[in-house]
Amino acid sequence: MTLASIPAPLELAPGCLWWQGYLDRPAQEALVADIREVLATAPLFTPRMPRTGKPFSVRMSNCGPLGWVSDESGYRYQPRHPETGTPWPPFPAALRRAWDELSDADLPPEACLINWYGPEARMGLHQDRDEQEFAAPVLSLSLGDTAIFRLGGTERRGGTRSIRLASGDALLLSGSSRLAFHGIDRILAGTSTLLSQPGRINLTLRRVHPAREEPDAAL
Repeated sequence: MTLASIPAPLELAPGCLWWQGYLDRPAQEALVADIREVLATAPLFTPRMPRTGKPFSVRMSNCGPLGWVSDESGYRYQPRHPETGTPWPPFPAALRRAWDELSDADLPPEACLINWYGPEARMGLHQDRDEQEFAAPVLSLSLGDTAIFRLGGTERRGGTRSIRLASGDALLLSGSSRLAFHGIDRILAGTSTLLSQPGRINLTLRRVHPAREEPDAAL
């Protein structure tokens, strides 16, 4: 996909941009193949809630230099798979291209969280705030069945709105929406033929650290 062919986004809230149909069907199929290669090296695992150990309904993996994990000791980013101990695979080229085309960020991403939503999976309202760099946006891509996505403000008790994120859609949280509460209410099984089984893949690109200062050449 060229820059000239990228659809114009809808601004759902200041800094929250939604590109419907950003990835066409061939691009979606190619990205699914890329993700399958990633998962062959970094298989899906079931994260657990801090303290309680309750399992998430969503299964996860990562690619890029860092990966987000959750278990009884807390939420964090780390460079290795929590079960295999191996480094996360590199980003597929299509993910870096999406970041470069849509994010308008000065810094490259450091992590891509891969979420697998089965037909019964959910994700409660939450903020993406385990990063050290909030000036960089969060970019997500949807593959597979449509999801009911709920967007709020920066206060948990604030009002929300819902949209249907379809296969190939992209969503950016930036600026005043970077710390907006958001979640997935449900998956509409059977709304896509992209995947071999009902469900949805969500790919979330994030920058974790601020830019590292360069040493003073005069020292």
